[in-house]
Amino acid sequence: MRRIAPLFGPAPLLCLALGALAATGFAPLDWWPVTLACLAAWLWLVHDAPTLKQALLRGWLFGVGHFTIGNNWIQKAFTYQDAMPKWLGYGAVVALALYLAVYPMLAAGLAWRLASSRSTGDLKRPPGAAYALIFGAGWIITEWLRATVFTGYAWNPLGVVWLPLIGVARIAEWIGTYALSGVTIVVAGLVLPLAWRRWQPAVFAIIPVIALALTGIAAMQTPSTSDATNPRVRVVQPDLGQEERPQDDYAEMNLEALAALIGKPGPAPRLIVWPEGAVRFMLEDGYPPDAYWRGTALTTRRRIAALLGPKDVVLTGGNAVQFDKTGDMVSATNSIFALDAQARILGRYDKAHLVPYGEYLPARPILSRLGLSRLVPGDMDFLDGPGPRGIDLPSFGTVGMQICYEIIFSGEVVDRAHRPALLFNPSNDSWFGTWGPPQHLAQARMRAIEEGLPILRSTPTGISAIIAPDGRLLAIVPPDTAGAIELPLPTPLPPTLFARLGNWMAAFVALGMLSLAIAIRRRRR
Repeated sequence: MRRIAPLFGPAPLLCLALGALAATGFAPLDWWPVTLACLAAWLWLVHDAPTLKQALLRGWLFGVGHFTIGNNWIQKAFTYQDAMPKWLGYGAVVALALYLAVYPMLAAGLAWRLASSRSTGDLKRPPGAAYALIFGAGWIITEWLRATVFTGYAWNPLGVVWLPLIGVARIAEWIGTYALSGVTIVVAGLVLPLAWRRWQPAVFAIIPVIALALTGIAAMQTPSTSDATNPRVRVVQPDLGQEERPQDDYAEMNLEALAALIGKPGPAPRLIVWPEGAVRFMLEDGYPPDAYWRGTALTTRRRIAALLGPKDVVLTGGNAVQFDKTGDMVSATNSIFALDAQARILGRYDKAHLVPYGEYLPARPILSRLGLSRLVPGDMDFLDGPGPRGIDLPSFGTVGMQICYEIIFSGEVVDRAHRPALLFNPSNDSWFGTWGPPQHLAQARMRAIEEGLPILRSTPTGISAIIAPDGRLLAIVPPDTAGAIELPLPTPLPPTLFARLGNWMAAFVALGMLSLAIAIRRRRR
């Protein structure tokens, strides 16, 4: 009993509560000061842990609380799959959190072992700058690992909490989101000495934050202008959710809803974007005759083309399907098609970073026997595409593609050898409850900041948006609303430092933090 008693002590349970509260800094609440306060308290508790095992436990429990609250939206997806009980969604959220908590646990253990006064026997020394820097470096490393191991789960990196202060968030132009997460830990750690009435470290942390926040406010007041004949972008949101899919006429109803919002052609070329999976009819020629429903692929393309001006282009989500020699469907891809006013397909992008349990069932022979299935209805797994790609479109340049979940992976959204002029991120966030869509949008905004590229997001039920290359929201369609937004085509910024070096910047920042921590400790000695 003595071995398990620390699990139920006040300090570990407080870490669990702090982790849960820290998740309120993400959208939709955006309580970033609460996150900073919770991080500061947690760093103190880890520093004060009597043993390495206790430090690891406090790090893990913080992560359990943090990821359980932050990922609560996952439960909603289970309400759309009749093959599994709805209550399993709650267990899935906790089970995922139990795994994800390993990463803050490792960061906590590293900081305790290398910089805690408990580990060196100097019990009187409070946590200082060296401890905060080592903790920050450890967080960068482990957050990158979380986004990479087992295909990665990069949802809600800590740096996203700065988006309400977009001037601070724009540090990601230089160092990326994972490194910004480490900076967040350092800021919380430097505020911590206020408990000992040591003001100097806190001043070094707070003044830059205020200065960057004011810079962000000034940037948001910058107006934009455009000539009436310049290319325009139009984002469509039909407000048809998952609950509509079982209906026999869903495909027709969805296409009609999209067509009603396409708008009237004008003198300027328009890039019109529709959500993930928007067109449920086949769009490509060459399939077996029985594959088509209510006409042919050419018929569907002509219906769409009839709504366009001569220079308009539609980017729409759909599926490409593969058949065997007998005409049976054997596989499919989650795709984007580019269609012009002549009913031609200008290009196709296939999603590369598929969602485990959503678009494919890992270890299918084993898990299917246990009664598990994909959350998306259907037994056939999707095939993955080749990676970030763009489609060259007349009047609009190269448009990079990232479908749904792909946009959350920092440093992996652009073909760096062929930098696009903008990114298109269709998604279907009606699976994601009320917390998922604003969190997804926030992460797309971080990709815009990192890459210096505008992003168009189109979803069936919201939140659809036009995002400036500095992360500002230029226009949105709110959740559960049918509508469209149209603006002049945003101009990309020159390639940022992060756009040039990618997540090597995370490694450089982590190494810099460790080096500075070593220098501080040597000076103290």
